[in-house]
Parts: sequence; structure tokens; C-alpha cells
Amino acid sequence: MSETLARRLAAARTASPNYPEVGATKSARLPSGYAQLRRRVHLGHGPAVLERAGRYVLGWGCQLGTGFAVHPYAPAETGATVLLRLALPRLRWPRVVIPCRVVWTVDEPDRIGFGYGTLPGHPECGEEAFVVTMDAAGEVWFEVTAFARLAAWYARLGRPVAVLCQYLAIEGYLAAVTAAVAGTESQGTESPGTDSPGTAGTR
Repeated sequence: MSETLARRLAAARTASPNYPEVGATKSARLPSGYAQLRRRVHLGHGPAVLERAGRYVLGWGCQLGTGFAVHPYAPAETGATVLLRLALPRLRWPRVVIPCRVVWTVDEPDRIGFGYGTLPGHPECGEEAFVVTMDAAGEVWFEVTAFARLAAWYARLGRPVAVLCQYLAIEGYLAAVTAAVAGTESQGTESPGTDSPGTAGTR
């Protein structure tokens, strides 16, 4: 890790989340005053699919699979502070560095995942959660839940672009988990299903 990233990580570790509703993505009801989103995709059937997808998600597979680097890298644990870094393709702009903190994790027989919240320096304030679940019928789903509002001046100034980037990121997360599970299962007998429409608010 470069000295610049190390300094930014040290600063992020001493900071508090820049929104008050920490952990709210763990509940069914999201806080008001934010744009809200819920999107999910069907992955397949059975505990083996849940386990494979859940380990992928806890290992930051959603983020790594959509072009982010995670510093420092380790499976998500409650209280961990990370920097997500993204280089925009074919552009000479500086790499975007996004400070986040894992605010909760879950690892249960029918539910695996985590939520992270924004820290000062993030272009948004709010929270995102990435959770794999298995319902009573044994069907396995991956869901992304988020509430956020734009925080940085440059994000507010370029709101249409920022909203588009948020949408593309969410779609990328869903696609990354689907592809990861499909790639694993192509060696076996099961295969994941197609996208199922979720409920989504505006972002």
C-alpha cells in the first residue's frame, strides 16, 4: 500500500460514519430522507449455492468483480475500515478512493452477508448491504439494499452522472455474484436462475 493510501486509511479509521442511522440496512424499514433501493437476483437452489455465494460476497466479490480494489483486503468483518479504489476506464482522472466501514455482518444457515457505511470523504452519505438468503423453499437470492444521499459537492454538481454511476454499480454487483455462482456451478449439476424483479426506489 502506498504512503498516500496508508495516510488516508489511518484517517478513515479515526473517523465516524457521516450519517446517524448506522446499521439500518439490517432491518426491513429503511430511514426516511434518503434515496432508497432494493434489488435482488435469483441464484439457484440449496445450501451449497448459499454457501458459495455467501463466501463470495463476504470476500468483497461484488466490489472486486466490478473493478474496485479493496485496501486492506480481508473478508468483511464488523468494524473493519477499508478504502475502495476505482480507476475510471480510458480517463486520466485520479483514481476515486472511497472510505467505508463494515457496520454489520451476518453468517447464519439461511443468510450470509454484510453492510457497510460511508465515512467522511465518501461522495455519498448512507449505507449499502449485500446479503445472500435462502427462503423456506430452498431458493437462494442475492439482494442489494441501500439508502444514500449525495454528500460531496462534485457529486451534487454532477447529480445525473452520479445517479447513473450508482445504478450501474448496483447492476454490476448483481451481475458479479450471478456470474461467480454460475461459473462455479458450471462444473456441477445446478445452474442459477434469471433475474427476478426486485423493488427499487430512486438512487
